[in-house]
Amino acid sequence: MAGSVGSEDGDVGFQIAPMVDVVFVLLLFFMAMAGTQKTELELSINLPGGGNPKEGPPPTPIIIDINQDDSIVVNGKTFDSPSTKNLVQLEGWLAETIKMFGGKDPVIIRPSMETTQERIIDVLNAAAAAKVSNLSFG
Repeated sequence: MAGSVGSEDGDVGFQIAPMVDVVFVLLLFFMAMAGTQKTELELSINLPGGGNPKEGPPPTPIIIDINQDDSIVVNGKTFDSPSTKNLVQLEGWLAETIKMFGGKDPVIIRPSMETTQERIIDVLNAAAAAKVSNLSFG
């Protein structure tokens, strides 16, 4: 065979061109991936120290439960009757408690699933009249 390259038994030999192509493809891949790599940065976070604790005990939450029969129970004590619209006893107790402890204690309202929205509004009005500032739902 006069036109074949290599030896007569069909051995073409080692070709360098495909190997160079593979190396260039790998180099291109690694260069592209290096551009998308994210570097970690130092976060500036101030962690609390082990210094003196804050003054006084931690705040104790005031939990207002509104039961399905519209009765209001605060920390185990029942206030006002279920038919009362403006909750005078609850409002007075909240105002006295806030005055005594400085209003730092959180007030958590926990209505039952069957509680009417009107009763929840009554409790919110009583809390607003007592000047509760730290109020949430549980």
